[in-house]
Amino acid sequence: MATNITWHQGHVSLQERQELLKQKGYTIWFTGLSASGKSTLATALEQTLLHSGISAYRLDGDNIRFGLNKNLGFGPEDRTENIRRISEVAKLFADATTIAITAFISPYRADRDAARALHEAAGIPFIEVFADAPLDVVESRDPKGLYKKAKAGEIKEFTGISAPYEAPLKPEIHIHTDQMTIEQGVETIIDYLLSHNLLDSQKIIKKY
Repeated sequence: MATNITWHQGHVSLQERQELLKQKGYTIWFTGLSASGKSTLATALEQTLLHSGISAYRLDGDNIRFGLNKNLGFGPEDRTENIRRISEVAKLFADATTIAITAFISPYRADRDAARALHEAAGIPFIEVFADAPLDVVESRDPKGLYKKAKAGEIKEFTGISAPYEAPLKPEIHIHTDQMTIEQGVETIIDYLLSHNLLDSQKIIKKY
């Protein structure tokens, strides 16, 4: 914990920033097993928003580990720190009125709850999206061959095989990715955002 520091308050409030930029910032947090469709949905959602002229930025689990979190492993403590850091980054994007879209396994419920609490304390909406698919389905997809390696003992502490995944209890949006197309999943998210006054219906361009 750093000492001898003081928060420097700016001259622009969150509400004023949103009014000036004509957009609300918030975080859409995708969680789910590897190969559940989190990143695919997040990528498609980001594209839909950007093509509608809405500022959005996707923070992907693997991508973040190439830079900001490259010093972290996959043990419980490092997983928690990984999510803590990305929670702070997402909050900064949202505070700047960009829609932060995160796609992380984020296996521990307590870590996701902490991310939510961080946003709520700052008055920023936090929308948890559960990309849900049965283990046998994600194993059959296995685009990176990770489940096969995990079962062979080549990958330790792999979520769903040798490490736990705690599914959300009350996510804002629950998408069964084995039952819906990507387009249907994005439509479900967009409809939620519209119904909760988080998007301008005059701006959004539906591509489905």
